[in-house]
Amino acid sequence: MKNKLFIKIIVLAIIFYIVDFHANAQDTIIKKNKIILKFDIKEMIGPAIWRKTIQAFNKANEINADLILIHMNTYGGLVDAADSIRTKILNSDIPVYVFIDNNAASAGALIAISCDSIYMRPGANIGAATVVNQTGEVVPDKYQSYMRSTMRATAEAHGKDTIINGKDTTYKWFRDPKIAEAMVDPKKYIENVIDSGEVLTFTANEAIKYNYCEGIAENIDELIKLAGIHEYTITQYEPSNLEKIIGVLVSPYLQGILIMIIIGGIYFELQTPGVGFPLMASILAAVLYFAPLYLEGIAEHWEILIFFIGIVLLLIEIFVIPGFGVAGVSGILLAITGLALSMSESVIFEVDGEFAINIEPFFRSLFVVLLSVFLSIGLSVALSQRIVKSKLFSAIALNKTQQITDGYLSVTQSLGNLVGKQGITYTILRPAGKVEIDGQIFDAKSLTGYIDKDEKIEVVKFEVAQLYVKKI
Repeated sequence: MKNKLFIKIIVLAIIFYIVDFHANAQDTIIKKNKIILKFDIKEMIGPAIWRKTIQAFNKANEINADLILIHMNTYGGLVDAADSIRTKILNSDIPVYVFIDNNAASAGALIAISCDSIYMRPGANIGAATVVNQTGEVVPDKYQSYMRSTMRATAEAHGKDTIINGKDTTYKWFRDPKIAEAMVDPKKYIENVIDSGEVLTFTANEAIKYNYCEGIAENIDELIKLAGIHEYTITQYEPSNLEKIIGVLVSPYLQGILIMIIIGGIYFELQTPGVGFPLMASILAAVLYFAPLYLEGIAEHWEILIFFIGIVLLLIEIFVIPGFGVAGVSGILLAITGLALSMSESVIFEVDGEFAINIEPFFRSLFVVLLSVFLSIGLSVALSQRIVKSKLFSAIALNKTQQITDGYLSVTQSLGNLVGKQGITYTILRPAGKVEIDGQIFDAKSLTGYIDKDEKIEVVKFEVAQLYVKKI
């Protein structure tokens, strides 16, 4: 019996071993087929690309990708967006490769250096990471200092080899931090690499020579073979329709048009009683203006709040407070400031542990906002006059001549006798309303500013069938 039991145990062990071996073999076969998530960076680096990067990395995790591949061709863009992308890459559990199709300049160079492996097409370039403004002028050194340290830190993040030769210990960086810094600083001198006075930019062959490129490839398939991957499946990440719509809405040109609709809608609504189409158009334009900017991380809560506080102050000035004073002026300034701040990237950022202010983006946005406001007001005035004279308006307006022979009477000129008389306001004059004089109610208009109800007034003149009064 013992022998039979022993034989059964041996047989079961062999069966389990065969089954487990077969399962491991199947896993090995499956794992040979690498899953690659590929996405493109072929635009100016900005919030839209940062958002695209986040979505692409999320997709890579969903499909259990073995590799993330960036197809790059960019002249650069915003440093803060590039810094966010490079941090995402450096902290990624999935290896990230980049294929530089033509250019990886400025912010693009920072992103490329953060990747685990760099491959370049013949004729491609990497470098020229000096920080410049929109006109191409080099910004002050405190901003260059931030970029230099970021480039160095990115290169250092790839590690180094420690070489011990007798009593001498040297370190060989996988990506030389001095070379990364020289891509920003024209004063940086590296023997046999770059002379002082020039910003460093590598060709594909130069990048290979100085260990800033793993290989030269004509296309993606050739790159993957160079990387030693023979069986693979590429999943191309494409932005959703929502992402594409957001990309269109954050265009400065469309933002200018939306600002014009916001201002124009408010203007036309103030010219007509009730809540109608102009106000609805203004609200919709405000939503389309602020929503994508908020989703892209450009507009902050407090910046949007500034705009709406400005609008509230402006409405209070128009409908509640007589005249036009502090509330009205403050409302206009806050509304314009809120629009400009929401459109511009952050004006405050950290440089070497200290906060720095760059107000240039704000002034660029302010110019767009002011231009849009002036155009909107001008077009609104012109369109309002055209609408009054249009056939559509004439079809809904009263144009019939009221003849005396038909029983219509003109305004009596006896109202002129009220000039000099005093009374009280029957309603608020803003500036038109009603007044009570000698127990009778008359339509009247304030000569200047607004006048509250039950205030003492004096009739100062009678012109074009209209009484004008002033506050006593």
